[in-house]
Amino acid sequence: MAPFALASLSGRWGALRAGWRTIVLYGLLAVAGAQFCYFSAVASMDVGPALLIEYTAPAAVVAWLWLRHARRPHRLTLLGAALAAAGLVLVLDLLSGADLALAGVAWALGAMVGATAYFLISADDSTGLPPLALAGSGLAVGAAALAALGAVGLMPMRAATSAPSYAGSTVPWWASVLVLGLVTAALAYTTGVAATRRLGSQVASFVALLEVVAGVGFAWLLLDQLPGALQLVGGLLIIAGVVVVKLGDGRRPPAPLAPLAPLAVRADGR
Repeated sequence: MAPFALASLSGRWGALRAGWRTIVLYGLLAVAGAQFCYFSAVASMDVGPALLIEYTAPAAVVAWLWLRHARRPHRLTLLGAALAAAGLVLVLDLLSGADLALAGVAWALGAMVGATAYFLISADDSTGLPPLALAGSGLAVGAAALAALGAVGLMPMRAATSAPSYAGSTVPWWASVLVLGLVTAALAYTTGVAATRRLGSQVASFVALLEVVAGVGFAWLLLDQLPGALQLVGGLLIIAGVVVVKLGDGRRPPAPLAPLAPLAVRADGR
């Protein structure tokens, strides 16, 4: 996506210079940090609990906006969060029991911080960086950071050329790499930034919970992993939670007006 990111700037290189801190923070936290911490988590714990911990990011976004910007959540927002959390538990099939490890929980919490940073930074358009430019430059920083982790041995890097199989069909290895690069990285990060700027960090973080539902759906289509009845109910709860959060976001009270400056009193009393 590098050529598209450069084209979106239209020669406005000053935007890159002005927003370099945002780009570095985005690359280190939202890209490299979230990915490295999540895959470190699933190395020592089950995927379901790791995802559940990472996807507490919407609650962290609500808390940050409340504490940092005094945006107290509406009652509907809290209700939607509860519905979405219940849906996540069902979709991830955590009721059947899962293995928890303290190290894995710590890494999953780190992934949650990265995901929270993703939504908060993506919603900020004060730098003037187009979504393509922010996503492209942030992914470049993230790639460099992950390469550095691999170079020092903190993150194992191995490659294989065996042909994977999806839905009974074998595809060449480079096809998977191409889809991972174009769809799950370039397209996902670019549209995510664009969507978050339109929806706001709070609503966008809850909409992103549908990623878990989509994951279950694609596992059904491509890997023949049939979702259970409770997982389908959980998906409906997540969708309901997103709708309720959006309703609550539209009913936030307006920001209080700044107090008027006191009027000066003249000597004659007027």
